[in-house]
Amino acid sequence: MTHEEHHAAKTLGIGKAIAVLTSGGDAQGMNAAVRAVVRVGIFTGARVFFVHEGYQGLVDGGDHIKEATWESVSMMLQLGGTVIGSARCKDFREREGRLRAAYNLVKRGITNLCVIGGDGSLTGADTFRSEWSDLLSDLQKAGKITDEEATKSSYLNIVGLVGSIDNDFCGTDMTIGTDSALHRIMEIVDAITTTAQSHQRTFVLEVMGRHCGYLALVTSLSCGADWVFIPECPPDDDWEEHLCRRLSETRTRGSRLNIIIVAEGAIDKNGKPITSEDIKNLVVKRLGYDTRVTVLGHVQRGGTPSAFDRILGSRMGVEAVMALLEGTPDTPACVVSLSGNQAVRLPLMECVQVVTPALELKGSFMNNWEVYKLLAHVRPPVSKSGSHTVAVMNVGAPAAGMNAAVRSTVRIGLIQGNRVLVVHDGFEGLAKGQIEEAGWSYVGGWTGQGGSKLGTKRTLPKKSFEQISANITKFNIQGLVIIGGFEAYTGGLELMEGRKQFDELCIPFVVIPATVSNNVPGSDFSVGADTALNTICTTCDRIKQSAAGTKRRVFIIETMGGYCGYLATMAGLAAGADAAYIFEEPFTIRDLQVANVEHLVQKMKTTVKRGLVLRNEKCNENYTTDFIFNLYSEEGKGIFDSRKNVLGHMQQGGSPTPFDRNFATKMGAKAMNWMSGKIKESYRNGRIFANTPDSGCVLGMRKRALVFQPVAELKDQTDFEHRIPKEQWWLKLRPILKILAKYEIDLDTSDHAHLEHITRKRSGEAAV
Repeated sequence: MTHEEHHAAKTLGIGKAIAVLTSGGDAQGMNAAVRAVVRVGIFTGARVFFVHEGYQGLVDGGDHIKEATWESVSMMLQLGGTVIGSARCKDFREREGRLRAAYNLVKRGITNLCVIGGDGSLTGADTFRSEWSDLLSDLQKAGKITDEEATKSSYLNIVGLVGSIDNDFCGTDMTIGTDSALHRIMEIVDAITTTAQSHQRTFVLEVMGRHCGYLALVTSLSCGADWVFIPECPPDDDWEEHLCRRLSETRTRGSRLNIIIVAEGAIDKNGKPITSEDIKNLVVKRLGYDTRVTVLGHVQRGGTPSAFDRILGSRMGVEAVMALLEGTPDTPACVVSLSGNQAVRLPLMECVQVVTPALELKGSFMNNWEVYKLLAHVRPPVSKSGSHTVAVMNVGAPAAGMNAAVRSTVRIGLIQGNRVLVVHDGFEGLAKGQIEEAGWSYVGGWTGQGGSKLGTKRTLPKKSFEQISANITKFNIQGLVIIGGFEAYTGGLELMEGRKQFDELCIPFVVIPATVSNNVPGSDFSVGADTALNTICTTCDRIKQSAAGTKRRVFIIETMGGYCGYLATMAGLAAGADAAYIFEEPFTIRDLQVANVEHLVQKMKTTVKRGLVLRNEKCNENYTTDFIFNLYSEEGKGIFDSRKNVLGHMQQGGSPTPFDRNFATKMGAKAMNWMSGKIKESYRNGRIFANTPDSGCVLGMRKRALVFQPVAELKDQTDFEHRIPKEQWWLKLRPILKILAKYEIDLDTSDHAHLEHITRKRSGEAAV
């Protein structure tokens, strides 16, 4: 980045003022957005103001509107709710209230307003903006503001960020708070599952969602619930009979519990509410099962925000500031949304005015619904005459969510009438014949279990082609689903090469990326990476908290990931790290000593007495964790103490997050559907023969869509020496990490392309 461009970014907001408020119901991740708005605003030279208690604070003015500082948003990331407060404001709904709000803004020279809330809050903001000229005119006529003040405040820029746990807003893939709410729900579901199994009980769980069943649906998919009631899809008229039959058949299959998820707004086809008590009474009366009701209520809004919501709030906050500072009198109010991996600006009212049901709003909602309906099927075909045989295996290191992917693959295969085999211990087990048939109950309860129930090894297939080919013939394997990390991908490449020597290897196969490193080419995300990321964030939160009340202290944390810096970068963004060292972004001793140590020295002179530095395990063979710890300890003498922590394999363990459960489940279903089609295509002369490039694929997520890409075509996109893709989307977030960590910052020249969105004007264009 040139000096001129750096200066332009640093001076973009000079002479401008921004106010940020949170309104309506609170949502985890709002604080991350507020923090980003404040720090990026200050970085660009603007003055930034907190508006406490939402629109009420805007109306009341006085001490409710306070200027923010860099330090005032420190330690906000890990806090739930909203630190600056939120309230329902009747006064702002009246013109007199909006007139008072306009007066308070004009007197402080604020012409940019960032509103974080739901559709009601954003609608109010747009109304405020549309009346702005008239409000100024009235204030002038009343003598409350001068002509000069009116001229300086001639127009008001409005940008909205959607904070809502229901994920019910059109135009964005996810709203701030939704992922965290799912975390709270799944924690409770997992806890209830253990007690329900102990007593053979049925639990009816009611979750939030008056008009949108997203939370209920994803929860059901993530925990393998027996039934879900959501407002978008009322059950058939005879749902009582279907529900009771499903519950009894589940018990007959050996299950000791039943889980029913109910959205608070669930209705039948006549619009009549279906309550959790109604369902309980039905189950008790018809089946006599010991049944309990748990209404989760506002616990879903509480607690620490997830890593996803911290990153989402931060990215949206950055984009909101850029949108405000680039705004003109003709720029319409916009809302910052998430589309795939991009933060985009959309016209606010076009999004708010859409009232289409969620099934039509979000493609992801429909995908979740279709997969859930398939997996909730409890009568897989008994007869397998003429069916195909598909084997599923885990390869590489364990990753949370692998079991959910296996469960989904097995059950979808059974529903399709296939014979499904499971292979223990990866390619090594395939060579040794460690193979058995899996039935419906075989994978029961696997969704929420971490690790790999099948066992997994890093062994590659090349040296065992002869034994593998023999077992493919022996067990009549006609398709292979490989769930794993970089070894699964390279193993797939070896299988493609082995087809030249062994016809038995000419069967379709698909790789489902599952690794905490998130380094499989062809996919933006891998199963297990989200769980590892949340583990790192939780650990960093606790480590930072441990320093409370002590003298100044800097923590150096080593993360996993091999040569891939995904975990270090994203955890650094989510945990508020001062620096994150990764292989993809080379650094020197000068960077360590001058840029980072001096930054921490200056930081310790403020009220913030803690520092956090993340280091990817293979970022540099010479600048090890011990080296960095020793350097910081020496340079920080008399100023701060240093501590180090190597997180190690705890990042691979634990129960999978809702994202990983849901992601893995959909990946397994998609893979098996593809497999069935490929087997039919490859059936020739009484046998399966697949030798085309597209018969061996990686199933990846690209821009929130699941796509199949031939493994052979991904070779050119791969750095095999360092086991990473040559291009990685998350590297574009590195400048945000640096800006949010430091007030004074020298951005590397490599950051130039990633910071173009800060220095150029574009309305409605996708940004980083």
